[in-house]
Amino acid sequence: MSISSFWLTSILLASNLAAPPAVGTVAWQAALDRAGFSPGIIDGKAGPKMELALRAFQSARGLRVTGLQDDATRKALGVEKVPATTNYKITAADAKMVQPPPKKWQDKAKRSRLGYRSLADLVGERGHCTQALLAQLNPRKSLGKLKPGDVVVIPSVWSPNADPRAARLEVNLSTKTIRVLNKSNKVVALLHCSIAKDKDKRPKGRAKVVSVSKNPVYLFDPKMWPEVKDVKKKLRIPPGPRNPVGLAWIGLSLPGYGIHGTPEPEMIGKTGSHGCFRLTNWDAVRLSRMVKVGTPVEFVEAASSYAAQR
Repeated sequence: MSISSFWLTSILLASNLAAPPAVGTVAWQAALDRAGFSPGIIDGKAGPKMELALRAFQSARGLRVTGLQDDATRKALGVEKVPATTNYKITAADAKMVQPPPKKWQDKAKRSRLGYRSLADLVGERGHCTQALLAQLNPRKSLGKLKPGDVVVIPSVWSPNADPRAARLEVNLSTKTIRVLNKSNKVVALLHCSIAKDKDKRPKGRAKVVSVSKNPVYLFDPKMWPEVKDVKKKLRIPPGPRNPVGLAWIGLSLPGYGIHGTPEPEMIGKTGSHGCFRLTNWDAVRLSRMVKVGTPVEFVEAASSYAAQR
């Protein structure tokens, strides 16, 4: 058993809980997340997004690129230096952030804020994880009955390190990733995104960042949402984590295009957007700290450059 697995098991036993499956994978995913190389939403499953993150991290650190959980990568990531999970205590302030958004756009526009659907929804975002994994980490808790004062086990994703500054961004339309590069042209972060479902709406060439906003208001234009039949005019949609663009908006020099958060973190990379580049809220907020007005953005269509080294 790894050190991380031992710590997590000890925590769970101390709380009279049973150890969940795939503890080792959670530790690796959390470590990648802390390093800025997103494995996708943390789910305890070693899938293609996690492999891509491993390859990107290995390439950035000058390691042998395998996409595997090898010893050299384990040491470089510090997988066993931080416990796989941590305890999160729900506060009264958290409870106030639970403001389930209505379904109809007209009703959303009447709200002052679009909050989380439940405390479990909020806690999952705090741990960058799926609701299924949250349930696995807390098998004796009823996630639908959480309240202030409850302590919930979540992946340990907080990092004390400052976010690196971006010299430029590279949006890969083939792998649905955003690479953050520094002045030395070194990849310092990798984030997964959703792209336009309509191929004709996917941009080409270059652009630049023209604005960076936290807690943005969203202007709903029915022309951009042909599937919505009952809205005939533009609507002002209030800010909040379940706003259509989430907790951060990075406007691009292409009219109407931006990089932003999402109200549906588990759907990143699985569903297409209306044209913009969608990230989980935590990745959108993280990226908003890395860029500034004027940061160059390049759009490419290429297979992963992180080929395994044999």
